[in-house]
Amino acid sequence: MAELKMPEINSVVIAGNLTKDPTIRETSNRTPVVNFHVAVNRRFKDSRDQWQEDVCYVGVVAWNKLAESCKNRLKKGNAVLIDGELQSRTFKTDDNKSRTIVEIKAKKIQFLNKLSHNNSEYEKKSELGKSEDFDDNSFDKFLTNEESNLINED
Repeated sequence: MAELKMPEINSVVIAGNLTKDPTIRETSNRTPVVNFHVAVNRRFKDSRDQWQEDVCYVGVVAWNKLAESCKNRLKKGNAVLIDGELQSRTFKTDDNKSRTIVEIKAKKIQFLNKLSHNNSEYEKKSELGKSEDFDDNSFDKFLTNEESNLINED
């Protein structure tokens, strides 16, 4: 009997509001990176049939051109739609304990708020009713030919 291969799917789409201004920096080799958290609300009825609201806070990281596009477009409270994948990373805290976090590595970010007057090009697009989103394909160069063909079959 042939072995079944488990599909490797890691895809996340989430919409929420930034909990605070994003942290924008560059790595030692000058690669731009941005980190921020979004709050995602969930409404549900409890056992007494009363509406309740729960909030989930999710970390997001974006790299390269996608990080640069966030620089002047995101601030606390902005609404965004994130399309990406989950990733985990482990690091040492100041007291030498290991800590692992799970966050979304963004592939696309759709900015759902209009910007102020300091960015007229973005405003013109927003006024026309067009939403603005950006793709990050900078990691595609690390794919094998087989992986690349699978992605491009769509």
